[in-house]
Amino acid sequence: MIKVPAVGVSPRPSCIVLGAGGFLGTNLCRWLVASGARVRAFGRRFLFPRELEGADLFQGDFSDPLALAAAIENHDVVFHLVHATTPQLANQDMVGDVQRSIVSSLVLLDISRRLGVKRIVFVSSGGVVYGPAELIPTPETAPTDPISAYGVSKLAIEKYLALYEHLHGLDYRVLRVANPFGPFQLPHKNQGIVAALISRALNDESIDIWGDGTVVRDYIFVGDVIAALAAAATDQSGTRIFNIGTGQGRSLREVIAAIERQLGQTVQIEWKPARPVDVPTSVMAVDRAREVLGWVPKTSFEEGLRETIAWWQRRS
Repeated sequence: MIKVPAVGVSPRPSCIVLGAGGFLGTNLCRWLVASGARVRAFGRRFLFPRELEGADLFQGDFSDPLALAAAIENHDVVFHLVHATTPQLANQDMVGDVQRSIVSSLVLLDISRRLGVKRIVFVSSGGVVYGPAELIPTPETAPTDPISAYGVSKLAIEKYLALYEHLHGLDYRVLRVANPFGPFQLPHKNQGIVAALISRALNDESIDIWGDGTVVRDYIFVGDVIAALAAAATDQSGTRIFNIGTGQGRSLREVIAAIERQLGQTVQIEWKPARPVDVPTSVMAVDRAREVLGWVPKTSFEEGLRETIAWWQRRS
């Protein structure tokens, strides 16, 4: 069980997690149930249904307005964790990404306004909305110049949330999350490099890596992300956008070396040409979250890696 610090959550809040079948959604539902919230888990499929005991499972597609409305009704807080594509796939089908991610999110905002939702907490991506940032660690005030369609979509949804609050009073918070890792992350859709490295190593399989391994990312343990989501759900400040990371960067080669040390074996790497959608360095400045939300990351990379490896070893 991931240990998450207690956050001031009101008695029996009613929450719905969109994208509950995935990595962040599974972890968030588990924490919300343990905290005493009334939780509905919404998703197309649930990869770990037994881990969602205590939540009301509602199977449906994010792009289906009728299913979405039926699921959201009578829930105060909506956690929006859905994005239909990855950075690579979004560039290959930009029209499809707009339809499945941006348009479906606009439908969600209309439904939420109509049903009297009190707050939407949206998981954006600090790794893509800023693009190749000049200031590292990157604060929320930095220019947003994404170099992928995925980043453009995330940023567009942020802007529509602000517009809906301005026009209709729909309250929201945006968390620009760095690179989360931890239990229940499966290496689907070429995302989740830590999970991919561990799972391939344990199965004695090679893994494709794009670039030379010098790209730097901010890796944050999932338990700390869940604590930030809980804090954002009850925040009473006037701030709307928060970076959620560690403020520290690690190159991919450093991550590989750390995994090899803890596993006691070598990871087989197939090095591939670098991709144009990958920024060279992405590290989040988290001063705002500390000062406004009272949130700080509490799990070291090494500690989080140990817990993640232990989870994978239990699965094998």
